[in-house]
Amino acid sequence: MAGVAIATLALPMWAAAQDAGVTRLDRIAVEGGVAAEQDGAGPVEGYVAKATATGSKAATPLKLVPQSVSVVGGEELSDRGVVNKVDEALRYTPGVTAEPFGTDPDTDWFYIRGFDATQTGVFLDGLNLFSYGFGGFQIDPLALERIEVLKGPASVLYGGANPGGIVNMVRKRPSGEPYFYTEIGVNSDFNAFTGFDASGRLNEEGTLTYRLTGKVSGGDNYSDFSEDLRGFVMPQVTYSPDAATSLTVYGYFSGLDQVHVGNGFFPYEGTVVDASFGRIDRDAFYGEPDIDSGKVTQKMVGYEFEHEFDNGIKFSQSARYGTLHKTESGPYTYGYTDDTQTEFNRIGFDATSDVDSIAVDNRAETGFDLGATSHTLLAGIDYRYYRLDHVQACCGATPISVTDPVYGEPQGANFVYLDQTLTQQQIGAYVQDQIRFGGGWLATLNGRYDYVDTESDSQPGLGVSYTSNDSALSGRAGLAYEFDNGVTPYLSAATFFNPIIGVSATTAFVPETGHQFEAGVKYEPSGFDGMVTASAFQITKQNVVVTVAGPPSSQEQLGEVRSTGLELEAKANLTSNWKILAAASYTDMEVTRDTNASLIGKSPVLIPGLQASLWLDYSVTQGNLEGLSLGAGIRHQGESWADVDNTAKVPSATLVDAAIRFEKNDWTAALNVANVFDTVYVKGCQGLLTCGYGESRTVTLKLSKKW
Repeated sequence: MAGVAIATLALPMWAAAQDAGVTRLDRIAVEGGVAAEQDGAGPVEGYVAKATATGSKAATPLKLVPQSVSVVGGEELSDRGVVNKVDEALRYTPGVTAEPFGTDPDTDWFYIRGFDATQTGVFLDGLNLFSYGFGGFQIDPLALERIEVLKGPASVLYGGANPGGIVNMVRKRPSGEPYFYTEIGVNSDFNAFTGFDASGRLNEEGTLTYRLTGKVSGGDNYSDFSEDLRGFVMPQVTYSPDAATSLTVYGYFSGLDQVHVGNGFFPYEGTVVDASFGRIDRDAFYGEPDIDSGKVTQKMVGYEFEHEFDNGIKFSQSARYGTLHKTESGPYTYGYTDDTQTEFNRIGFDATSDVDSIAVDNRAETGFDLGATSHTLLAGIDYRYYRLDHVQACCGATPISVTDPVYGEPQGANFVYLDQTLTQQQIGAYVQDQIRFGGGWLATLNGRYDYVDTESDSQPGLGVSYTSNDSALSGRAGLAYEFDNGVTPYLSAATFFNPIIGVSATTAFVPETGHQFEAGVKYEPSGFDGMVTASAFQITKQNVVVTVAGPPSSQEQLGEVRSTGLELEAKANLTSNWKILAAASYTDMEVTRDTNASLIGKSPVLIPGLQASLWLDYSVTQGNLEGLSLGAGIRHQGESWADVDNTAKVPSATLVDAAIRFEKNDWTAALNVANVFDTVYVKGCQGLLTCGYGESRTVTLKLSKKW
């Protein structure tokens, strides 16, 4: 079925691109940006990105996208010492709550504008990396050129997704210029890594280019007994017979073998506030070292094809197939056994997840003039297929002492409570028109229609079997005015839908729906290379699943949540010596409808009301210390709620980071320190029994060489 769908989607767009006769509108120039960055996928100069494809599915100046977009480029990743996980890269991004449960090596967690984007809002090169349960993919930061965050609803471009926004990871691509990079390093937990990145030509004409990127890492983690071994390799080949045509074929193959960290399932009493014994050690481990295991194997292959016809129409097709096999085993804590708080309850757990994932996107883009208006028109059809076959078992575990844990006690048998094959398919058709008129005006109009089919096939008594078919319309309208002084104010309104897996007492869940209103201003100064974005927004999410009190209790879609906020982000390459990034965000989450009247007006858990950050980087460019760079940053997260009744708070925390680098003759030695003062803090709680500590002080030493 998937193969037929791919072929069917591609042919109409190809035919339309050949037959249509239109006038070509020159692509919008990106002032101050290098040619490689104008397509929204190339390297970012310093800290300041000028173009993006995430906010419009076509290369567009960042200041002209009618929503807030944050871009973290390769140089920023390197300066800040991001080597482990993608969610670490977003610690300085406004409106994003990354690592909400603390450090979790096998999952990248993202909340955007207060809403969970971890499963429905993660993309690689514009293609969805949808996940459910434990069936989620993970990408190593070394494979990426940039990480982009589109704030607010993205359904008009990408189909079903959460209302807060999406994280689009953009991989490194082949280059015709010879390049070779290698690195080796180790952190203060004695977790070491080595990686390489090579690119160049495969023939003298330069029509065939390649890129090969890979990494291996392993060693101890911050929790007692926890360790891992992981790695990836990403081969790519691009064929460009002429300036109008290119085809890139790539693969991504990775593996992980770990003993889990102990974080994330600690109780509120013992982390945020004292228990009878005081506080739980941040590096404590309450699992079973001999039986705890987590193994992941990922395989992805894909391609990207582009051709621009003589009539000015550009056709693009991108496709990817991915497969994932993941096993999880080991007990975890879940509260105390009694009021003496001397022992933890533990829940034994085993899970196996097998995923098949297909994503295809076809786009045609052209430009034309119509009266006094100039149009850049984009139309496309995309398709997504996700199949998860998972089995979960639980509950055979013994308690363990909080202060004097003893490991190796015989554990009870786990019983299977879920045996389900879940399949979801989505096909969508979309159109976008970017209209220039009246000098500096730009209107952006989007429309999309989606059809979603979900099927759950469960073994009797081990899940619910059902089929649901949903359709949805999404829209976005944006208006901006580009002043000559670099100021661009904008307004936008957008709707969204987000398919929900599960059933109520009587029927399958329908998609969440809602809308966002956003207003802001973007400023690209002429005196230095920089970008400033200030925005205000309000998002309303409807059809929220809530619990209806029993007996028997059930789940129904009767809830509504509203998120209102302000965000400010500034990035600048001030001089050849100074680079800076600054961010601040305020997010006010409120439950506006619920079957439990006492929850109306309350705020959901996990999300800090206030976040702020500042990073400064100084490079010595002449004299005896030429090649020396110093960086320092400060991050603040405000208070958040630990329970839905809003009776228990997680206090605010302020962290300091630092870096020192020395570069000479293409050799670079870098020392990065996260949480310099080793501040002990709780990152967040998703209830009074599930709290996670934030990262401890982590020192990372890296030596790298470029050829």
